[in-house]
Amino acid sequence: MRFIGQVALITGAFVLGACGGSKNAASTSDSTAASAPAASESAAAPAAAPAAGGAASTSAAAPITGKTWDVKMVGDDKGYRFEPATLTIKQGDGVKFTMVSGGPHDVAFDSTTIPAGSTAQLTANMPNQMAPLQSNFLMNAGDSETISFAKVPKGTYPIHCVPHLALGMKGSITVQ
Repeated sequence: MRFIGQVALITGAFVLGACGGSKNAASTSDSTAASAPAASESAAAPAAAPAAGGAASTSAAAPITGKTWDVKMVGDDKGYRFEPATLTIKQGDGVKFTMVSGGPHDVAFDSTTIPAGSTAQLTANMPNQMAPLQSNFLMNAGDSETISFAKVPKGTYPIHCVPHLALGMKGSITVQ
């Protein structure tokens, strides 16, 4: 019994020592990794955006050349929703999403449900992203996010609000 206790004690000390060593190694590694991208970010920044969007070619943001449509983001006693939930626009139009109540809200697209070949351009056309094809959270009434649909392929673009997806906050934008 005493031998097993000694083995457990030695094993525990070894594991703790290993953990302590890897923590220091991770700290060194993290600080090195953190400083390495920072030095190369200025040179690599243009190439990084398309990689996040999953496309091989670089897409520049395309400005709105048509009408800007308004969509309200609402959460109240009637539920969570986009108003209007469906919208038909033309290529070159933009959509301004405004938080009205029940936030935080965001606008998100699922890359598997949008028209083929649209990910890179749509990503470039979304100025404030928290994640690929997901806008930042709109926290306060009146906060808004405008997305350009210039140079994106025609088709239907399902949208949803990530925090309220389970509550049915979905919609779609059809680009003609």
